Amino acid sequence: MTYPLSITVDRLVGTLDIKRAITEGVRALQPGLLAEANRNILYIDEVNLLDDYIIDILLDAAAYGWNVVEREGVSVKHPARFILVASMNPEEGELRPQLLDRFGLIVDVEAPRDQEVRAEIVRRVEEFNRDPPEGFYRRWEPEIKKIREGIRKARELVKRVEMPDDLLKTLVETIIKLDIRTSRAEIVTTKTAKALAALEGRTRVTMEDLQRAMELALPHRLKARPFERPKPPILPQPLINDNDTRNEQPGQTPNQRGGMSRDGMSTAQDEHSNAGTGGNVGGADGNSRRYGGVASVGIPVEFRKEFIHAGSHGLGGSRSSFRRIVGQPHGIPYMYLPISNKEGSADVDLTASIVHAALRGGAGGLPIKVDWGDLMVRVRRVRAPPRISLIVLDASGSMNFMRRIEVAKGLVRRIAEESYVKRSYVGLISFRGRGVDVIIEPTRNYWQVLSTLEGLPSGGATPLSAALACAVDLIKRLGLKLRGGDYWVYVITDGKANVPLMRDVREELESFMVELSRLAKVVIYNTRPQLIYDPSITYIDVLSKYAVDTVRVGD
Repeated sequence: MTYPLSITVDRLVGTLDIKRAITEGVRALQPGLLAEANRNILYIDEVNLLDDYIIDILLDAAAYGWNVVEREGVSVKHPARFILVASMNPEEGELRPQLLDRFGLIVDVEAPRDQEVRAEIVRRVEEFNRDPPEGFYRRWEPEIKKIREGIRKARELVKRVEMPDDLLKTLVETIIKLDIRTSRAEIVTTKTAKALAALEGRTRVTMEDLQRAMELALPHRLKARPFERPKPPILPQPLINDNDTRNEQPGQTPNQRGGMSRDGMSTAQDEHSNAGTGGNVGGADGNSRRYGGVASVGIPVEFRKEFIHAGSHGLGGSRSSFRRIVGQPHGIPYMYLPISNKEGSADVDLTASIVHAALRGGAGGLPIKVDWGDLMVRVRRVRAPPRISLIVLDASGSMNFMRRIEVAKGLVRRIAEESYVKRSYVGLISFRGRGVDVIIEPTRNYWQVLSTLEGLPSGGATPLSAALACAVDLIKRLGLKLRGGDYWVYVITDGKANVPLMRDVREELESFMVELSRLAKVVIYNTRPQLIYDPSITYIDVLSKYAVDTVRVGD
């Protein structure tokens, strides 16, 4: 069964049976998708795009095997035992760690790099698309039967599979050292190791089974922060006894016998993190150096309330991205309430009103008389305008003095952390030399932002005017796609602009800041040293004139 992104709570958990309410005047449950999924496989595509409250309901049912409905006078509990399979693209946003932990196993799916493998994929697709495709099914039917039979035997055998106590202690010790705080890690890993042993026809778990199980069950639980790149679990290697090695081929190591290798995982993640940088607006000069460090900073990225425009939804956590409205036909309906006044009748739920009238009158037959007190108005969830945080980072040569570029990168990291909490988009523009680079277009893939940040080069002149012009252009383009967005621009610089576009630097900065402050709320982080005399010209005063706040970065 497939789980659509547009599903409502009524369709998911079940709701009042309208037909029986109208014809019989009784409250009965009309089962939802959770009831239909019982003893089936439920698949969700793009699970990270679902609302959190929908995912919470789904994962509760998957964990406990029951769906409890308490609504509209209906109290029902029915089994909902199913296998949940989901997919997601991290570039479109991540799941909260609490939700990730509810998923037992995780697999990274990447395009193969081997030419022959990719060619074979094309051949099989072409073969399948031939008319009729029955020949394709007949060709692979023996292989499918073999796999099916292996799974059937493993399901019968898994109840007799035992896990040695020393391996269990090794697992627990490793999970504690990895600072994984949920007990689901041990439970899921143990079940997975037993399933792998049963699939190979054994009744005893080996070290290799445990290693492979950990590679499936632990990576998504290893993040110290939600958007940090997970590290593959490293299992302490005790002496392997005869039982552990009896099924290995000569010269074959555990990592070669199946599962995802540590090296393969690391390489894939590095390739992913280095790909997808934004377009080049202007070339930077060759006088640059790379500071890989990102300093930890205590600079605040929350701002005083008097600077926040009324109605802004930027503050608060991920749940503040939604608000509840009543009586307005906008958003996703999830419940209804009795109407309170005649003025609030713009979004009446006719079906709920008729059902309420039928239940009030009992099984009195048709027609049903709907009184004013029977009217029900919809309660809807409306997504607040998305928050887009655009960071404009000064990577010029002056930022290398006292290694302030590392502090600036630390600020970028803090802003990315706050963007995660608010479930907002974050983008990165870097300027140095004679050009500006759009490093990351606004995204919710926080891994990409932070991994790109570590190796960002610095050096050269300070084209601040071009950077502000680039930010104005980018926000205007985003406005065509994300209408009504809540735009924030964080300018991290020492203000030593020295590369004009066409005219005087001060005039250009004034002009672009006027336009930028009209499109977004601008915050300036002044990185110029306070305790050292610096005779060079700075334009922080021009930037601060149009900013909602200016934060001085201490030495």
